Amino acid sequence: MTTLSFIMSALTLASTVGDLPENGGVRMPASLVGNPLVEEWNTPYQTPPFSSIKLEHYEPAFDYAIAVNRAEIETIVNNPEPATFENTIVAMAESGELLGRVSGVFFVLNNSDTSEEMQRIALAVTPKLTDLSNDISLNPQLFERIKTVYDQRAKLNLDEEDMMLLEETYKGFARSGALLEGEAKELYRKYSSELSQLTLQFGQNALAATNAYSYNITDPAKVAELPDFVKEGLAAEAAARGEQGWTVTLHAPSYVPFMTYSTQRDIKEQLYRAYNTRGVGGENDNMENIRRIAELRLNIANLLGYDCYADYVLEDRMAESTKGVTKFLNQLNKATLKYARKDYETVSAYAKSLGHEGTLMPWDWGYYNEKYKEEKYAINDEQIKPYLQLENVKEAVFMLAGKLYGLTFTQVDNIETYNPEATVYEVRDAKNELMAILYLDFFPRESKRQGAWMTEFRGVRVVDGKEQRPLVQLVMNFTKPTANTPSLLTFDEFTTFLHEFGHGLHGILAHGKYESINGTSVKRDFVELPSQIMENWATEKEYLDLWAKHYQTGEAMPAELIEKLVAAKNYLAAYFNVRQLSFGMLDMAWHTIEKPYTGDILDFENKAIAPTQITPIVEGCAMGPAFTHIFSGGYAAGYYGYKWAEVLAADAFSYFKQKGIFSPEVAGKFRREVLEKGGHKHPMTLYKNFRGHAPKTKALIDQMNLK
Repeated sequence: MTTLSFIMSALTLASTVGDLPENGGVRMPASLVGNPLVEEWNTPYQTPPFSSIKLEHYEPAFDYAIAVNRAEIETIVNNPEPATFENTIVAMAESGELLGRVSGVFFVLNNSDTSEEMQRIALAVTPKLTDLSNDISLNPQLFERIKTVYDQRAKLNLDEEDMMLLEETYKGFARSGALLEGEAKELYRKYSSELSQLTLQFGQNALAATNAYSYNITDPAKVAELPDFVKEGLAAEAAARGEQGWTVTLHAPSYVPFMTYSTQRDIKEQLYRAYNTRGVGGENDNMENIRRIAELRLNIANLLGYDCYADYVLEDRMAESTKGVTKFLNQLNKATLKYARKDYETVSAYAKSLGHEGTLMPWDWGYYNEKYKEEKYAINDEQIKPYLQLENVKEAVFMLAGKLYGLTFTQVDNIETYNPEATVYEVRDAKNELMAILYLDFFPRESKRQGAWMTEFRGVRVVDGKEQRPLVQLVMNFTKPTANTPSLLTFDEFTTFLHEFGHGLHGILAHGKYESINGTSVKRDFVELPSQIMENWATEKEYLDLWAKHYQTGEAMPAELIEKLVAAKNYLAAYFNVRQLSFGMLDMAWHTIEKPYTGDILDFENKAIAPTQITPIVEGCAMGPAFTHIFSGGYAAGYYGYKWAEVLAADAFSYFKQKGIFSPEVAGKFRREVLEKGGHKHPMTLYKNFRGHAPKTKALIDQMNLK
């Protein structure tokens, strides 16, 4: 059923039902009675009633919510009063509440607890949402009202937040085709609709390809050398699959430890090739999706007057231009490449000293760099993990938020979760005011995409004069507990927790009237600052001394081990920096094309990352076909933002180091000027208000301590 016919059907049904609720002028059809997605939630803090929501509820709820949103827009457009900030801009900001609620539940769960049916629903509803978005952004009467208010902005005496909302609303419409006319508008509609479908399909293919491969080992000799925590995890995976022995998957908590500790080169080569050919051919092929996604983005950019998609995206970023980003990436690469090559040569020489013959290949890298680190710094994950029991780490992260921002976290059992593995917390400030509801979801499963992320079921905004607090979700894919051992994190997993928690704080501490410019709704190359800065505490002795204790003995992490952690902090810093730059360069290469690319996808990638190439190229392998950040996430022409934010974070953390890592003065300033403000001001203004000066690339290079 089309959206238009659904609206007509809904109105017809409503006229015969009687006293069913009315939302945005659209009466709810009788068929939706009992659908929890469109009814009031009589739950603590209006949290989603997950146990009541069934798969069959989603599509009808989406259709109704879309109809309601259309009616809300029509009310704004048909208002006989002259356009004002309140009746047009604020009304726009407040529209779509029901749709936001339905979308908030569905798309959050589609990433963290999906199923084949949910993925089918996603493919079914996405075109409807794209049509709605296009119908709104391309509505000439609506844009005329917005433009009328925008043109009067200097006379409206708006406060800072209102002015930003007005400017972002106008800019958002202009950048979404509102200034286009005739055929160009229809082409924009066509391209954006196809693009939304392809990016969704890309992500589904990447997840399916990750889940499709596993390697089962039945020979005990081939796992004998592995640390107990790795063997236990692989054995648990095998048992869960009904297999004998030990099973390695392409999920990080399985794949990475095996590649790090195993000497079975033949198995590791197979795993490496499987991991790096996800989306390359087969039933989950993403090769043509890449080509078409890049072409559609180029077409949209051209329609809007830009030579390439990066020009379009970066005009609205902190970096401001393609030229600026390219210069930034090249400068960092030039400053660190020789050190990165030295890192590779050092590990290669070390491997040869242990009897490795021939070239050090990518599947050899993890094992030998870990052995070298262990020898040089006398430290490895086996030593660290016993002090990083997940429950202790969680409490330590909460404690850090308490020390910096006065927050407390209390686990509650009266709020439903969407999966038994997820837990829920009330977050309160020093005055015991509720700040947020926090959902934590730590372990990998086939229903969850790879990686780690923060999102929200609901953001911060003012409703009926009262600020609505957010429902924040943090999702990770950490090492699972086994029958004999609790979840013990690697050091990388610990820093990942801190990183995502930084995003969480950005949402938890947000304040403001309008959800669209609150919390993490900031420029993409600024959003990583709150997350990147949190990673710095991972190697601070003053912090670790407070909580890092052995999960069995209760003994504190020895000072000697902490010193080794700090000493090893910058081990391979140049290598990993250049590796991250390669991702940014591939992203920029795809989004700076000025004509559709018709050549070989793998060849394109090899040429794009050639300036950063250190390890040997493996024929047939590529990262692009599973690079969800840029082809199905929000980082297209924006992956450089991770390195950009590292510069901000290095400079910002130096302020904490100067005043004290728990300094109330610095934490208070960071909270007021960065975390609470969201997108109320330009990010450079916010940063300067906090730090007192603009960030400099040198801060990151200095932090690496390259030698």
